Amino acid sequence: MSGPAYTFRFGEFELDIAAYSLRRRGQPIRLERRPMDLLILLVERRRDLVSRTQIVERLWGDGVFVDVEMGINTAMRKVRQVLGDDPGAPTFIETVSGRGYRFVADVEATEAPQAAGSPALTIAVLPFENLGATQEHDYLADGFTEEATTALGQIDPEHLSVIGRTSVLSYKRTTKSLAEIGRELGATYLVEGSIRAEGRRWRVTVKLIRTGDQVQIWSASFDSEPSSILEFQRQLSTAIAEQIRLRLSPERLGALKRRQSKSVEAYDLYLRGRYLWNQLTPPTNRAAVEHYARATELDPEYSLAWAGLADAFAASPINADAPPLEVSPRARDAAAHAVASGPDIAESQTSRGIVSYWLDWDWAAAEAAFKKALELDPSYALAHWMLGVLLATIGRHEEAGSCLRRARELEPLQPMMYALSAHVALLARDHSTGLEFARQATVVGPAFWIGFFQLAWAYERLGEIELALEALHRADASSGGNSKMISLRGYILAKAGRRGEAEQVLSTLETISHQRYVPPYAFALIHVGLGHGERALDWLQHAYNVRDVHVIWLPMDPKWDPLRNEVPFMRLLERCGFQNSAV
Repeated sequence: MSGPAYTFRFGEFELDIAAYSLRRRGQPIRLERRPMDLLILLVERRRDLVSRTQIVERLWGDGVFVDVEMGINTAMRKVRQVLGDDPGAPTFIETVSGRGYRFVADVEATEAPQAAGSPALTIAVLPFENLGATQEHDYLADGFTEEATTALGQIDPEHLSVIGRTSVLSYKRTTKSLAEIGRELGATYLVEGSIRAEGRRWRVTVKLIRTGDQVQIWSASFDSEPSSILEFQRQLSTAIAEQIRLRLSPERLGALKRRQSKSVEAYDLYLRGRYLWNQLTPPTNRAAVEHYARATELDPEYSLAWAGLADAFAASPINADAPPLEVSPRARDAAAHAVASGPDIAESQTSRGIVSYWLDWDWAAAEAAFKKALELDPSYALAHWMLGVLLATIGRHEEAGSCLRRARELEPLQPMMYALSAHVALLARDHSTGLEFARQATVVGPAFWIGFFQLAWAYERLGEIELALEALHRADASSGGNSKMISLRGYILAKAGRRGEAEQVLSTLETISHQRYVPPYAFALIHVGLGHGERALDWLQHAYNVRDVHVIWLPMDPKWDPLRNEVPFMRLLERCGFQNSAV
């Protein structure tokens, strides 16, 4: 899949994926969402056969029942219509009878100018391959990918930028050439690696390839007993640094050595925890917590495991409707342990910032922690995106946009980056830009619920009610029943004048609340949509009492404008320590 830094040119056309637009001779061409998604898919997979099953998964997602023939044929007809393509004598799209379609035209990918201040060299660690006979060690291969990526970010941040792990994982088992991958990621170098268990010994093989000419400029194999795997990241980082003639300072080398545990079992549990947490679902989040906790029991000074535990606890009220008052003490304790064990590790400082932001509402402390993390590792995308979200929350929109721009550079194929970019734009009341980023989030992550949630919000702001409700339906299918989808649906229905349906959503939330915690903010949002200002304020007071993390949106979110000049609302913001700074 292409990164946002490229525009694809074919014939008289330009397809700008980051802007989600198609142009002919510089003039924009209107194309509906599904035909646009179909065109993007075909161009991304140019020269490859794209099956009808793959099209259905991309355009409609899993578990959605559609008239396949009608849906695909309609989308294809609209694409061919705007391209002026004849299916009998195709210039752009070839039909492979009974199989699918293939984009056959020559495509030129043009890189956007490099942002000022960006490092001159960029490296990406491709997914390590498990060469074993079973999938037992797949999680370990993914762990090597993540840890190698993080370790390389310590080499020379001023001159070397490292593409984030999530973006490169999309190339797992890809058939694309190294040249294509390099162009799409904007990478100067690629690292390829594999792991193989041979009895009690491990063999790790690594290659460094220059993408400009696909020349392999270095390769090495590391043979070790399991206990020596913990030294692998230091050896790998040092060797690659030497090959690309960058100097690794002793201070940074020491930081790399301190990153990992001395316990092989704790390291193994940490890698399993990261593997689970990155799947971003409530069940895998709970499993990740168990693995992190066991890792800290084996090694109480394991900073990365404590940081992972803090992140999982702190984000759970947002991602899984966990009660904040229950998880806050455990999140604070984990973050404190992480910083005490590894004050010079970016993950630890970021975790402290995340807890300060979501749970303590101490935004000055959060900003300081995120900036400290970026001093330690300027390639740590999570710190960039969290700093951007924080700055948007307090109205520093231009700075927030810059932070998310850098996060997208580091993680060009991570849908969260585009979803949060949409969030930042919508808080700044730039609804059209928010819509563009939300669309991009759903293109990069067709099953990523947060992208569709932001898309629904953007459509609601632009008055596209039915499109907003459709996006929420897509979000709800993969969110695990998150209350945010339910409450936003109720709000949208209320604002659209469909009061009976909105009241029914309130009843649904009430029923759910008898079975599990539902954030009071969810009830308040629907009431403000219905014009029930007093009831909304009552629910917001309840949200304050239980430290509902969602109240942090009150100062900037335009949905609360009807209450913004009400004295009780302003007093509530004062009690929270917020400023009523929306424009």
